[in-house]
Amino acid sequence: MATPYNHRAIEQKWRKIWEEHPINVNDGSKEKYYCLDMFPYPSGNGLHVGHWRGYVISDVWSRYKLMHGYYVIHPMGWDAFGLPAENYAIKMGTHPAKSTADNIANIKRQIQEIAAIYDWDMEVNTTDPNFYKWTQWIFVQMFKKGLAYEKEMPINWCPSCKTGLANEEVVNGKCERCGADVTKKNLKQWMLKITKYADRLLADLDKLDWPEKVKKMQTDWIGKSHGAEVQFKVEGKEDTITVYTTRPDTLYGATFMVLAPEHAMAKDLATDETREAVEDYIYKASLKSSVDRLQDKEKTGVFTGSYAINPLNGAKVPIWLSDYVLADYGTGAIMCVPAHDDRDFEFAKKFDLPIIQVIAKDGKEIENMTEAYTEAAGTMINSGDWNGMESSELKVKAPEMIEKMGFGKKTTNYKLRDWVFSRQRYWGEPIPIVHCPDCGAVAVPEEELPLLLPDVESYQPTGTGESPLADITEWVNTTCPKCGKPAKRETNTMPQWAGSSWYFLRYVDNKNDKELVSREKADKYLPVDMYIGGVEHAVLHLLYSRFYTKFLYDIGVVDFDEPFTKLFNQGMITGKNGIKMSKSKGNVVSPDDLVKDYGCDSLRLYELFVGPPELDSEWDDRGIDGVYRFITRFWNLVMDNKDKNVAETKELVKIRHKLVYDITTRLESFSLNTVISGFMEYNNKLIDISKKGGVDKATLETYVQLLAPFAPHISEELWSELGHTDSVFASGWPSYDEKEMEDDEIEIAVQINGKTKTTVTLPKDCAKDDAIAQGKAALGDKLAGNIVREIYVPGRIVNIVVK
Repeated sequence: MATPYNHRAIEQKWRKIWEEHPINVNDGSKEKYYCLDMFPYPSGNGLHVGHWRGYVISDVWSRYKLMHGYYVIHPMGWDAFGLPAENYAIKMGTHPAKSTADNIANIKRQIQEIAAIYDWDMEVNTTDPNFYKWTQWIFVQMFKKGLAYEKEMPINWCPSCKTGLANEEVVNGKCERCGADVTKKNLKQWMLKITKYADRLLADLDKLDWPEKVKKMQTDWIGKSHGAEVQFKVEGKEDTITVYTTRPDTLYGATFMVLAPEHAMAKDLATDETREAVEDYIYKASLKSSVDRLQDKEKTGVFTGSYAINPLNGAKVPIWLSDYVLADYGTGAIMCVPAHDDRDFEFAKKFDLPIIQVIAKDGKEIENMTEAYTEAAGTMINSGDWNGMESSELKVKAPEMIEKMGFGKKTTNYKLRDWVFSRQRYWGEPIPIVHCPDCGAVAVPEEELPLLLPDVESYQPTGTGESPLADITEWVNTTCPKCGKPAKRETNTMPQWAGSSWYFLRYVDNKNDKELVSREKADKYLPVDMYIGGVEHAVLHLLYSRFYTKFLYDIGVVDFDEPFTKLFNQGMITGKNGIKMSKSKGNVVSPDDLVKDYGCDSLRLYELFVGPPELDSEWDDRGIDGVYRFITRFWNLVMDNKDKNVAETKELVKIRHKLVYDITTRLESFSLNTVISGFMEYNNKLIDISKKGGVDKATLETYVQLLAPFAPHISEELWSELGHTDSVFASGWPSYDEKEMEDDEIEIAVQINGKTKTTVTLPKDCAKDDAIAQGKAALGDKLAGNIVREIYVPGRIVNIVVK
């Protein structure tokens, strides 16, 4: 009888062996493969089974590449600065440095339970001065190149976190970290000019092996559009208002204009009769986030009392304010063509504004419009000299025509905005800038980096718009690096994204104190070949990382301009009814007890078995019992047959090659749940064969090799039991021969007059006469009448034609 499967003893044994004899060694002779997880921020809740899923996927892929002969770069680190860590520390009443270190220790213990082949010698921590020295260094280089600049602007403000937020950190009008309603606040901010890279960020998506949905999300976020800027004179004033429009062909249909409440001219356009209403509206709009304003279904607005002049026909156009127009998109002013825009149509109907149709299907005007005509195709009407032109043709020509007329110009616009880089918080990288009354903003000299975050007792947000660092006078007061006169340090800190935008570069040279990464190691080990993480980072982290990499490429730090060649987004593991796991909802499932009860290998397999890895899956603990039974049966299969000296048979050879083919093709396509079900299917087949006479050693070895990336501990143990002294991960990945997978016999349809009546099993090289004879025999009494023709299509059908 086989020795019983004891997961605790086996897993403890092999972890000790791997620690003493690492299986992933860089001996300088192997080609590199860089497989990376999105590193975690060390929350106090620790890991749940949803976090495990991504880490298991990346480790399976890393071990698979290891068995193909690569040296696999597979590091792990900590995204430990920023709001999540600081808010947790405030909640726990401790210092973020302590709570972050404690959380890292706990999560590192949990991650080590996964038994991933992480190279902990490469570990990085964004709060380590030896790391954030280079985060600051990058900022200094951007400052020198004019990409980092200061600007006073209305920003998203979280009254709970008491800090500014980037647009990307606002979800449905709420702070993505704490859920509080986001408002607006005017603050002087550090900005990064990511817009300078908009075209490259857009164009280079084509060369990435990324999911199309992620590419589309980034494309939409960058939001490149072509159109024209058109100048409208303000009636009775010397002023002009410039609008941006993607549809200059509809200019004759512009019956009103809408400005953002923050527009520089908004208050000046108010008349004595409208001033109070205008100022009240501007104030109320300032309390709403940009996201809320765009998503509000009910359109609001106020008439300024002033008019603009349509430059084409001289018509008076009333000027309104509405919060659905944003000051930082286009020019902060739009011309409104209600007949051909749903939003403008709704606004015009609500405030009883004129609607003039200028594009018509077949040139026929719609009587009593009940909705906007938004089809691109049509003939121009009510458009003066443009009447009769096709709208699609005019859309292309109109910008140049307007430019020649002298009241506009052809232009390109983007939804992408420069990155708000300041945070009014303590727990972040100090921005290495000194403010001098004479010299202005001056970068801290590179040789003085890192500029250390001062250790303080009180780090809670001030609520005034200033960082807690502003109260540390001995740190704030300094001298100007340029002129030597008294000056003050910048007191805002960097956002959490600062360190995570480039951390993947540092792993391969994390102890280098002279440069961010040496060109020798960058050229040898970078970029990342496979990046695995959640789709929730599609716009934020991934876009910022691409921007940073392109900048570092431009200044010669690296020789590539895209950080992640291939991307895989794993789905979320949810609680019951698809609800996201969270401590507040009480539905978090910790992996700790499951590892104890079922073993790491079983949990790894179950994480993949619950559903397609790219989709969300609902967690149910009960399913792991079935996986544990499978792994126990597999153990018994190998142990029962390893010493039998069973000879190969055609059936076993065919099963072995089919097994390799099925597992390899499913793994290559990341259909990991079907890989596990495939293992179970073949396990059952081999158990049946074992009962009849046994399974040969080559088939057992092949099965163990295939299972190794998924369940490494049991695979190493069984590889050893099969007589091997080396690691199963040094044995290589099995290959298959398609000829060996072919069946000796095939089942074909037997037809009468083209209609299938039965089937017959024939040798795959069966002669025509034999095939027809066996087909006729199989038909038996069903075959009646005079046979006029007998047809055999090899490998497909026998067809008997009768009258």
